Amino acid sequence: MSSCPGTYRGRGRPKQLDPAEREAIIIDAAERIVLAQGLAGASMEVIAQEAGMSKRTLYDVFESRAALFASMIRRMRNRMTRPLTQAEQDQPLAERLRILLSPPDEKFSDLLPLAILRAVITEAERQPELAHEFLQEGPYALYEIVRHELDRSVARGEVRISDTEAAARLMADMAHQSVFEHLVVSKPHFQRKEEYDRRLSLAIRVFLGGIDETEAARV
Repeated sequence: MSSCPGTYRGRGRPKQLDPAEREAIIIDAAERIVLAQGLAGASMEVIAQEAGMSKRTLYDVFESRAALFASMIRRMRNRMTRPLTQAEQDQPLAERLRILLSPPDEKFSDLLPLAILRAVITEAERQPELAHEFLQEGPYALYEIVRHELDRSVARGEVRISDTEAAARLMADMAHQSVFEHLVVSKPHFQRKEEYDRRLSLAIRVFLGGIDETEAARV
């Protein structure tokens, strides 16, 4: 399907789009294709057809398939974390971590992260650039979000942590269930939400109880 750059050919007359709208439509289309056909079926040509745009338009927005994939992972990460508001930044560290690592309820029924995980495992050897983007925009970016909050906490004197990078990785990994279990066991939305809330509460309690290096924390 062919269309002019900057337009979206849905129902009726083509609509002139701004860059953010074009990007959102393309990522939406990519997500649908990945869910339906897996990563292997998500070529730029197929995504362009699904988005109702030309392949040239896709490359105007995303310079490569890897760049598009990175944006899709970035959107997923933003769905799974909640940035702190100005007021929330003054709450205790335990509550700040809970807010950062608590996704909106409806996202627990989102099948896309599961499809992406399976696709990355399947395609990592053949498409290492996609696996790299997944790690950079997914787990590694999440570690940096948690590390930033731990660094703020250390600077404010709330805790003493000598290696906030390692601590952030530990906290983020503790908050999420085993990837293998997630991939092979299907659970209803409400059960996943309840289990995640319980695990996150335990993870924060264990993490803060064991990570603080101050004398007071060791007593």
